[in-house]
Amino acid sequence: MNGPVVGVDASRSTADQPTGTENYAREILWHLLRLPETADIEWRLYFRTGTDTLPAELTDRPNVVPTPLPNRRMWTHRSLGPEVRHRRPDVLFVPAHVLPFAWTRRNMPALVMTIHDLGYRHFPKAHPWRQRAYLNLTTRWAAARAECLICDSEATRQDLIRFHRADPGRLHTVHLGWTPPPDPDPACDPGAVLARFGLRRPFALFVSTLQPRKNAERLIHAYSRLHAREDPGWDLVLAGRVGWLAEPILAAARSSPAAEAIHIVGYVDGEDVAVLRRQARFFCYPSLHEGFGLPVLEAQSQGVPVLTSNRSSLPEVAGDAALLVDPEDVDEIAQAMLRLSRDEELRAELVAKGHENVKRFSWEKAARETLAVLKRAMNKAP
Repeated sequence: MNGPVVGVDASRSTADQPTGTENYAREILWHLLRLPETADIEWRLYFRTGTDTLPAELTDRPNVVPTPLPNRRMWTHRSLGPEVRHRRPDVLFVPAHVLPFAWTRRNMPALVMTIHDLGYRHFPKAHPWRQRAYLNLTTRWAAARAECLICDSEATRQDLIRFHRADPGRLHTVHLGWTPPPDPDPACDPGAVLARFGLRRPFALFVSTLQPRKNAERLIHAYSRLHAREDPGWDLVLAGRVGWLAEPILAAARSSPAAEAIHIVGYVDGEDVAVLRRQARFFCYPSLHEGFGLPVLEAQSQGVPVLTSNRSSLPEVAGDAALLVDPEDVDEIAQAMLRLSRDEELRAELVAKGHENVKRFSWEKAARETLAVLKRAMNKAP
C-alpha cells in the first residue's frame, strides 16, 4: 500500500466493560475505518499481546494491520514507544490514553492525541493523588509535544489554554457522536429486566461510574431530602461500576432514610441499559465536571427528560434540551428532580428538544473532523 500510515493506540478499544473514553476509542476507530476516503491509508492498530482481542469490525479490512506488542508493565512507554520509534508511521493517534514519555520530535512520527477533560484540575480531591499527579504530568507532556490535540468540547479546549498554556492553533474541538440505541428486542420483556434489578416502582436513573466527580453522593442526598419530606412515589437507580474513592457514595446510599428506594445495580450494558433508559421517569447527570457528557445524549436519544449540571461542557452538549442545576447545591438538585417528576409540560418539552439536540452530533461527523486533524498533523510534521 502506497498511502500514508496511521498508527493508533488501540489498547483502550478492547475493554470488557467500556466507559466513556473506552467507548470513544472504539467508536472513533470504527467510524474512521468506515470512511471511503480512508481506504488508501494503512492503519496499524497497536494493542497488548495476550490480553486484548480487537473487535472484528476493526480488523476485517485489507488496509488494517493489527500490531500486538509485548504486554509489559508500563506498556505505553516500554512497548508502544519503541515500536513507533523503530517502525515509524506517518502519524500516531492516541485516542484514549497517554503519550509515551520517551517521545521526542527527532525521528518520530507526528502525534495527534485526544484530551478528554481536565477534571483533576477543577476538582483535585475527587482523584487519588497518584492519579492526579500522573494525569497532570501526561497532559502537560502532550500539550508540549503533540502536533495537534483533539478536544472533546470547547470547554476542554479552554481548559488546556488556561492550565497548560497550550497553543490555541494546535487545539481542535471535535464533538463526540452518539450511538443510536438498539431496537427493542421482541424477546426481551422489560418487566423481567426491571424485576431482575428489583425495580417495582417508577424511577429516576443515573448511569456512570461511581466516583466523586460524577457527583452521585449529592444526588443521593438530594433524593434523601425529598424522601424525608414525603415519599415522592419513585425510586433512584444508580447504574455503573464502582470507581475510585467510591466508599462515601456507597455509605450515603446505605445510611439514607430512603435506603430501600435507592438501588445501586452495578455496571449495566446492552439491552439492559437501553431498557432502564426507556423505562426511566427521567435521567439525572449532575456531574461536577465533564469533557463532553455522552450519557446526556444517550438519554435524550431515547426520549428521556434530562437533568444535568450547568458546569464545564454539559451546557454545550445538552443545549436547551435539559434542566440545568448547580451540581454543588443539593437543594437545587432536589427541587429540579421534583419538578421534572411532576411537570408533564416541561417533560414533554425536554423530550422534544432532546430529539432535535442529538441531531447536532454523529460519529461519522466526528470521524471526518478527526481525519482532517490527522492529515493536518502529517503536513505539519518536520
